[in-house]
Amino acid sequence: MISVSRDMMLTVDEYLALRRLLDSAKESEGSQLSIEGPENPSGKRRKVSSYNRKYKAAFKKVTPRYKLKSGKWKKNGFRSAVKAAHKMAGGKK
Repeated sequence: MISVSRDMMLTVDEYLALRRLLDSAKESEGSQLSIEGPENPSGKRRKVSSYNRKYKAAFKKVTPRYKLKSGKWKKNGFRSAVKAAHKMAGGKK
């Protein structure tokens, strides 16, 4: 049998007290999260504008022109793609 010094052992009462302390800390974290609630309390999603839909489609169409073969953006590629998509979607930019 392995001998363990008394300093390293916990009594049952000490162990249970430690468990209660840890559980209460977890509960307080959980209650803090539940107080904040979900980001969208009503559960409804926002209505996507028709311009946003047009811009999204245009951006997807334009994107390959401004990317490298590896899939990374070219220099100023994202910026150029955004401008081109806005132009295609009929925006002022």
